[in-house]
Amino acid sequence: MSKLESVETLVIGSGPGGYVAALRSSQLGMKTAIVERSQLGGVCTHVGCIPSKALIAESHRYDLLRSFNNADSAASFKTAQDFKQGIVNKQAGGVRYLLQTAGVSILEGEASLVDEHTAVITQSGQEQTISFKQAILATGSRPIELQAFPIGGRILSSTEALSLPEIPTSIVVIGGGYIGVELGQMYAKFGSKVTILEGGAQVLPGFETDLTAPVVRQLNADGINLITSATVEKAVQNADAITLHYLKNQEQHHVTAEYALVTIGRKPNTDGNLGLERIGLPVTSKGFITTDRQCRTSISHIFAIGDITAGPALAHKASYEAKIAAEAIAGLTSEVDYKAIPLVVFSHPELASVGLSETEAKENGIPIVIGKASFAINGRALALKEIEGFVKIVADQTSGIVIGAQIVGVEASTLVSELALAIEMGATVEDLAMTIHPHPTLGEVIMEAAENAARKMKY
Repeated sequence: MSKLESVETLVIGSGPGGYVAALRSSQLGMKTAIVERSQLGGVCTHVGCIPSKALIAESHRYDLLRSFNNADSAASFKTAQDFKQGIVNKQAGGVRYLLQTAGVSILEGEASLVDEHTAVITQSGQEQTISFKQAILATGSRPIELQAFPIGGRILSSTEALSLPEIPTSIVVIGGGYIGVELGQMYAKFGSKVTILEGGAQVLPGFETDLTAPVVRQLNADGINLITSATVEKAVQNADAITLHYLKNQEQHHVTAEYALVTIGRKPNTDGNLGLERIGLPVTSKGFITTDRQCRTSISHIFAIGDITAGPALAHKASYEAKIAAEAIAGLTSEVDYKAIPLVVFSHPELASVGLSETEAKENGIPIVIGKASFAINGRALALKEIEGFVKIVADQTSGIVIGAQIVGVEASTLVSELALAIEMGATVEDLAMTIHPHPTLGEVIMEAAENAARKMKY
């Protein structure tokens, strides 16, 4: 371990929140160290965002090849896993390079807070004590385990599901949120027989049904068996398979598969050896740390960011908060503003949302106009054979200012950034409608949705 004993800023956790916080802290002239107990880059880089999107992209490519020439799923999946690992390694190496070139000290081991200005870092039985003036906690989250379905054997979390050595013949997904849909659909496209059990009335809860409808149609087309309003009660596994017993419409049912994947959410890493209780830093009943608009905790020189704070567990939220926290430590007046945090589901077709939905705006009593446009007649979407979906823009009826937008369709994950910028800068639907978009591109659908909203304005 490094002999470093004192720093100005200590960052605990090296995910998309932690490493960005360390970089920004160092850029602002503070002597900074970052501690990582597992793999530099955190969950997102190694067992989350990056590997899942790599496999999802490969599943689409395999599905396309299969439609032409009966591609071998086993060989394709092995290639996909190698491709995924190559991207993970490159990303992790990039994180290390950025930190090293920024002058950040990288400490490997598990950090435990001893008091408000001291941490002990433990690795392989060796300990190092480090003192700090300020700390940024960025310890992330982990999959929630159901007591009745502990991870192990044929019960997987998303971590294990991303590292299976071969395509399962069948898999049952418990939970129809974004992780369950993304991974379930990925495996279906590689040829697995997939069943999704969702406790609520619809998959992808939280999205309006007009947005989820195209995704549900594609899930059905991919051969996925969607079972909603289902309560999973027990699992029985043997050497070759697992059977899940569930209740639906007050009737008992069961489904058998090679594996069961539990995707019911994530919980913050604020317990264990971190030492929050030792320093008197409270957490909520759900394990979150309460922070102010500068990501400052109730201990003024300790900050918390990312999944251990309230709000959506999104990598880009963590990175955004990382910069705010580091700048606050440096004495800047930076504060969080969450009005334009995009939410993306890498389903097929993709889903993206930013700002207020139509439902949320109405619940808040905001008079609105809605502008919609379809991908069905867009030249670029037709060329890509991806015509499902639409863009919906939610605008204030009086001013025309864009206050929300949702997309379901091809490249929604990319297109939503234009709409996030519109909300962030206070643009109107006329601003979007009068912006010249290149032809033929998918972005024209945003322009057309804005034009549709502009025609309904009552100035």
